[in-house]
Amino acid sequence: MSFQTNQNLMKRRNFFKTAALGGGTLALAPFSSCVQPSSPTTSESNYADFELNEWTISQLQEQMNSGKMNSEAITKKYLDRIEKIDKKGPELRAVIEINPEAIKIAQEMDIERMVGKVRGPLHGIPVLIKDNIDTGDQMQTTAGSLAMVGSPAPDDAIIVRKLREAGAVLLGKTNLSEWANFRSTKSSSGWSGRGGQVRNPFCLDRSPCGSSSGTGAAVSANLCAIGIGTETDGSIVCPSGINGIVGIKPTLGLWSGDGIIPISHSQDTAGPMARTVTDAAVLLGLLAEKAQDYTSHLDANGLKNTRIGIASDYFGFSAEVDKIFQDAILILKDNGAEIVENLKFEKRGEWGDAEWQVLISEFKADLNAYLKTRTGLQVNSLADLIEFNQKNADTELKWFGQEIFETAEKTTGLEDPVYLEALKNSKKLTREEGIDKLMDEHQLDALIAPTNGPAWQIDWVNGDHFGGGSSDVAAISGYPNITVPAGYVHGLPVGISFFGRAWSEPTLIKLAFAFEQATKHRKAPGFLKEIV
Repeated sequence: MSFQTNQNLMKRRNFFKTAALGGGTLALAPFSSCVQPSSPTTSESNYADFELNEWTISQLQEQMNSGKMNSEAITKKYLDRIEKIDKKGPELRAVIEINPEAIKIAQEMDIERMVGKVRGPLHGIPVLIKDNIDTGDQMQTTAGSLAMVGSPAPDDAIIVRKLREAGAVLLGKTNLSEWANFRSTKSSSGWSGRGGQVRNPFCLDRSPCGSSSGTGAAVSANLCAIGIGTETDGSIVCPSGINGIVGIKPTLGLWSGDGIIPISHSQDTAGPMARTVTDAAVLLGLLAEKAQDYTSHLDANGLKNTRIGIASDYFGFSAEVDKIFQDAILILKDNGAEIVENLKFEKRGEWGDAEWQVLISEFKADLNAYLKTRTGLQVNSLADLIEFNQKNADTELKWFGQEIFETAEKTTGLEDPVYLEALKNSKKLTREEGIDKLMDEHQLDALIAPTNGPAWQIDWVNGDHFGGGSSDVAAISGYPNITVPAGYVHGLPVGISFFGRAWSEPTLIKLAFAFEQATKHRKAPGFLKEIV
């Protein structure tokens, strides 16, 4: 496969990883965007007007601790918000399924609080998770595919168990790019056979990116307090950047991957998606394999005496994005950072093909192993999925195909020397000859690059029109990546990514928080029909 072809596939996957589930009818025609004014979707409704709009975890806890509000009331407000924004009104389609036990969980957390038991900062806090994450309850886990509708998963994923132990209220599951955008090179980010098309809350005819599209749109639109997405390559950071929120892709292994519908065990990870760095840091630490307090690294002066490198390979795809970054660099300098410019990854042209071979090989093996943990489904293997889609082409293959599935099915297993060589090379090129090399040579604390370009218009006929991004090197290496709002292009959010060595989350959180506090770029979306 040529590098250019592989780059196009990378663009498709730059928004993949999680699953979609839930009710609602499938959208069958593109959203009209030809003559609508640049204004809220109806004259009588302001969808940004919400009592809990932009509230943080600490603000919600203050309300509950003071007795002004309890978890049940907060949960009901978010459920009402989902009904108004997601199922009616602008039909965001970010939530694929509501947890029928959500109010019951909230009531239980309120009883505990009344008797003096507060489990921690997530006690009573409503959370939405991507529908490729197992929950051992009444909800489905489908990755957005109609083929996976049937019996729920038998057990909670480990991160879901930790979420429950922390006292969080699981509101429901979010829609996603079907199969985490690993089905077709012509897919539309945020579309799934089960959930329909997720829309960007800043402008409804624009893409929410993916594959954690539903989580990104839901968190941005204030349908929950915080959310969880998953990433193989870009699927947390792209929907976070394009929906104007904070996203953290952790170091591979910081969070358990147990109970998550897989693409690649050497790249997949779940991670926090939130409206603030603080809330993302809270969630990151509580769900880590070894729980830790990342909030201790939140320092508004955290940019002082740091060295930050500009990963210049990822610039130049948009003059307007470059202008935002020039402003961002000035802010970094004004707050005490030393900037090292014009850094390039010498081997960047080599790692794309290696990653592709790794992904298609691991997908077949990992998915087939995962499906053995599920009972009562219509499919038991990747081959079954391909056949199901062929038989249900009018729904599943209406807008794009499954050529990635078909390519992966032809792979011969994880003992194949071609796969093993690709795995070795992909890690070497992005680790010791990539991020580690640049950081050692220039004594850096972190690297920065644009997370995304402005959101493109949804196009089911031609697929996504991805402009640019920077997720690949951190994703392939398995190293951490944090995106924070950096500004807007014609009202569409653009993020800045801070990434670096393995296990450098404390440093990246410090830098991202300091930038966030110095800029305060995050704002609630306006649910416009179009950009004019």
